[in-house]
Amino acid sequence: MDGVTIGVDVGGTTVAAGLVGADGAVLEHVQAPTHRDGAGTALDTILALLDRLREAARARGVAIAGVGVGIPGTVDAERGVVGVDVHNAPELAHVPLAERLGARVGAPVYVDNDVNALALAEWTWGAGRGARSLVMLALGTGVGGGIVLDGRLHRGAAGFGGELGHVPIAFDGPPCICGGRGCLKAYVSGPDIARRAGARLGRPVAADEVFRLAATGDADAGAIVEETCRALGAGLAIIVNGLNPERLLLAGSVAKSLRPLEARIRAATSTYAFAGALAATRLEILSLDKDATVRGGAALVRYESERRRTT
Repeated sequence: MDGVTIGVDVGGTTVAAGLVGADGAVLEHVQAPTHRDGAGTALDTILALLDRLREAARARGVAIAGVGVGIPGTVDAERGVVGVDVHNAPELAHVPLAERLGARVGAPVYVDNDVNALALAEWTWGAGRGARSLVMLALGTGVGGGIVLDGRLHRGAAGFGGELGHVPIAFDGPPCICGGRGCLKAYVSGPDIARRAGARLGRPVAADEVFRLAATGDADAGAIVEETCRALGAGLAIIVNGLNPERLLLAGSVAKSLRPLEARIRAATSTYAFAGALAATRLEILSLDKDATVRGGAALVRYESERRRTT
């Protein structure tokens, strides 16, 4: 692919974007608060960052081959239209984002779920490189998944492929934002860890503080962390038994807190997973920065350009 690509990651608090080279290196990085100009202005923020990167590309004397955008929600990837469940930027619901941005940039634009894009980045340049199959599980404010099977991104019939945060692991578990009960997200997302710990400790507490307290021996925080690890083990076993990928990658703010507990998570997973399936799946907890999510958009451009050229 000639020229550079632009990768965009639309988060609930921050939009990050960058110029990305063919080797996955982020050449220029820009970011801004998602609603810098007030409620309902996420699209304006995205357009402003694209304008800055177009100027940066011109200054470098390089052409923009395409733009890839990761959105935290469902997306009609064929049409580049955002779904209805973008909780942190609801103004983007039903927006034909590929068309709007393409008119501004004058290059092909591809839009997909943000964790799908992140999975493609790790498959193309990162911890999943060389694998025929991988699953990316992003643990943060929410829990999202991205699935690559036999060298193809699995989106599902209606764009819900990879919604692994909403697999139920407890019939009578706590309610989830999706309307279900006992979802994996309700046990392992940052806000849900904080909610459960706050109720037990009797005061507001952030998820990362829960892990720090547990590490110092606080019994209440330790009980929450133990429950989180067991729930995550059950969720990972569903992935291992159901898909048996070569690589199973965990990322996100909660995953960073879980890195010292990797052995405990592996033990919890082994309680529920087929031993042979787990032995064939390499589990890795990653520590990624904003450049990794920007590379996700660039990897989406590469993937979609090739897929649409050959189909």
